[in-house]
Amino acid sequence: MSDNERAWQAASQVKATNVTWHFSHVGRDSREQLLNQKGATLWFTGLSASGKSTIAFTLEHLLIEKGYMPYVLDGDNVRQGLNKNLGFSADDRAENIRRIGEVARLFADAGLITMTSFISPYRMDRDRVRDLHDEANVPFLEIFVDTPIAVCEDRDPKGLYQRARAGEIKMFTGIDDPYEPPLEPEIVIRADQLDPPACAKVIIERLQDMGITNINGARPAV
Repeated sequence: MSDNERAWQAASQVKATNVTWHFSHVGRDSREQLLNQKGATLWFTGLSASGKSTIAFTLEHLLIEKGYMPYVLDGDNVRQGLNKNLGFSADDRAENIRRIGEVARLFADAGLITMTSFISPYRMDRDRVRDLHDEANVPFLEIFVDTPIAVCEDRDPKGLYQRARAGEIKMFTGIDDPYEPPLEPEIVIRADQLDPPACAKVIIERLQDMGITNINGARPAV
């Protein structure tokens, strides 16, 4: 068993007992009809400084302007609240992704177009989150922000690559810890070739084609 598999197994251990799932009186279809969209999770993955968060927040703004209801779960933001007790060890990274996968599924079940912006470097972690959504029959789109590491390092808005190269940050993805790119992502974005609004437009067109937006046959009034 790999360290990643062991970490995910530990993170997924069921400790709560004597609990029962309570079903809502309102089905997902009713919420989706109200919002004129299908609940879905858009899982942005890529290296640090690849453009994940910028694209996700740009997409959120554009969807709001079009009358839809999206929400971004950003990696840095989530680590200041829900996951503030987690570091960057293998166990903590697995738990970080497990928690956000569960939250994203709940948001999507509520009918929201939910965007997550996490490096999520390990393929197995992302596949486990996909399985979680498949089990709940919730659409899951893996969006690979495929930005070369040289471009990410040149941007380096937080100075993290520089610190990692200097040995100040250990197990930094892309430097001394691997990034496993998706094998079959639903969408690939080259953020080194397109600006954020153009990247967001590509995704919006795909959402329309997949029937995630505009499910009532007419765009909502803006």
